[in-house]
Amino acid sequence: MQHHASNLLAARQPPSHNIGVVLWAKHNLWGTPASAVTTVLLALALLWAIPSLLEWSVLRAVFSADADQCQAARDIGACWGVVAEKYRLILFGRYPFDAQWRPLLATLALTLLLVVSCRPTSWNRYLAVAWIFVWLLFFALMGGGKWFGIPTGLFYVPTDQWGGLPLTMMLATLSITLAFPLAILVALGRQSTMPAVRSVCIVYVELVRGVPLISVLFMASFMLPLLLPTGTSPDVLIRVLIGITLFSAAYTAEIVRGGLQAIPRGQIEAAHTLGLSYWQTQGQVVLPQALAHVVPSLMNNFIAIFKDTSLVTIVSLYELSGALGLAVSGDPNWRPFKLEAYLFITLIYFCICFAMSRYSLWVERQVSHR
Repeated sequence: MQHHASNLLAARQPPSHNIGVVLWAKHNLWGTPASAVTTVLLALALLWAIPSLLEWSVLRAVFSADADQCQAARDIGACWGVVAEKYRLILFGRYPFDAQWRPLLATLALTLLLVVSCRPTSWNRYLAVAWIFVWLLFFALMGGGKWFGIPTGLFYVPTDQWGGLPLTMMLATLSITLAFPLAILVALGRQSTMPAVRSVCIVYVELVRGVPLISVLFMASFMLPLLLPTGTSPDVLIRVLIGITLFSAAYTAEIVRGGLQAIPRGQIEAAHTLGLSYWQTQGQVVLPQALAHVVPSLMNNFIAIFKDTSLVTIVSLYELSGALGLAVSGDPNWRPFKLEAYLFITLIYFCICFAMSRYSLWVERQVSHR
């Protein structure tokens, strides 16, 4: 028996999926005739486009904030001087110039907490406390004045002067945070056996999905005050936040409902057999699986919400793209170089959306390994 045990082979490691660059290129770029032709055509297009793009964007570009040099290089090289001259207006909008350290600090705190919140090791009770603290810090820094009767020691800045990247980050983060639990309730409501609840949820989703977001923002900003008693109209920023949240929740609810429909009915019946209540079944059995099925769709919707914040310009809230219009369009010296300014904010949008996309892929891998 001992001799037989000594002849047992040790467990071997699973085969590695890592392959070299040559094998990867052969498999992905030259695997089939169609793939090889596509690779050649794309390579030729890049060889044709990259030299001209490099010459325009770098070699003949103007990087100093000199409008005369930019005019001299017009149609020859890029004018990145518009970014050097207007970056503070683009990033912070109409916020008072001398106090722009406040939105900078508020945005850094919010971004840092978002990064920390993406790690599962941080998901505990202290994270909720941290979110409450950061939101209080964010609004205290941005608004100043008194909060809950406590003076902040900072002069008051009305919300119509908030703008740029801090406003974009705040609207996107808060609307996603508020819309997600509402969307779950609406998705569950559409599957409810109670006709009244199901009807309300269906009407809400179909009504919101039937109109564009710009109409929702317009109604929230201009028509909602007409329905409220005189003198009780909430701040325009709150009205816009409510509009984006309700709009986002309707779309997110349909994504969640698709995940709920993918769960076999037998699992729900098994949970009921074990004595679990409705909410225990949903929270412990159904929702974890349903949300795991729709991670890509959820992240795609969150990215769309982030980009849709640019529509708040219609109600005179100048987020990142709106602040760019104020910074460049109002200055005739820099107006011809709006393209370079838009490329600057395009890079900001891309970096944030790309980070969200990569995090979604990481979450998918974590879920698939469970």
